[in-house]
Amino acid sequence: MDLNTVADVRDARLREPWQPGDAWLGGGTYLFSEPQPHLRRLVDLSRMGWESLSLGEGGSLEIAATCTIAQLSRFGRQFTARAAPLFEQCCRAFLASFKIWNMATVGGNLCNGLPAGPMISLTAALDGSCLLQSQAGSLRSVKVVDFVTGAGRKVLDEGELLRSVTLPARALACHTAFRQASLYGLGRSGALVIGTLDPVDSSMAVTISAATVRPFRLWFPLPPDRGELRRAIEAAVGEDDWNDDIHGLPEWRRHMAFRLAEEVRHELTQLSRDGVR
Repeated sequence: MDLNTVADVRDARLREPWQPGDAWLGGGTYLFSEPQPHLRRLVDLSRMGWESLSLGEGGSLEIAATCTIAQLSRFGRQFTARAAPLFEQCCRAFLASFKIWNMATVGGNLCNGLPAGPMISLTAALDGSCLLQSQAGSLRSVKVVDFVTGAGRKVLDEGELLRSVTLPARALACHTAFRQASLYGLGRSGALVIGTLDPVDSSMAVTISAATVRPFRLWFPLPPDRGELRRAIEAAVGEDDWNDDIHGLPEWRRHMAFRLAEEVRHELTQLSRDGVR
């Protein structure tokens, strides 16, 4: 897409004052996919020099907003953490070509805030925290489940950017279960459910996304039974929270979310009963 209203592209390292019509430019796979008549200037993040993926001393993982899907996929395939398979599963949920994988960024996927964003699913399920930076340089941390507030809506202030997402070591050490459903064989996710089982205390978390306008992460101190899980979902997800677009009606998404959540619960509960560590 030729953005013919954009008059300038600026280097984000210059830290220039934010102006009306500005937009952060990461990989550009969304910005250049459709007309953006409100934009006048792009602020390019590609030269910020952020390390794409870095492990903390305690085993946490920081993913830079500019990390591409291709980089995350390569890292996930050689990562030794127990939750590592989830990285590739969520990358594959893009159903995108290698050209998109090489340009699309983790931060861009989160900041679009779309219900089917698989990087939202991944980082929310692993209890990720977003590091946000204002134009003045101040920093604040927001949980991924609180970062996205609705379809295309997030808590970013004007000119604020997403610097990185950090996944805690405890979450990376969890067993995981992944389920995805689409109306079409190669279609956008209509429902995506991820479960995590903590081998330390047998606590379980079930994260629902794509079926809902924002991610919902439900935590249980011990693996719930079928009825307990269903009641928890019904209490957390309101009628208006089920997504409604051409990729699936709310009723179908709700049905699939309950079905996939039960499959995830059953798989992880079996691991817990078997005493898998």
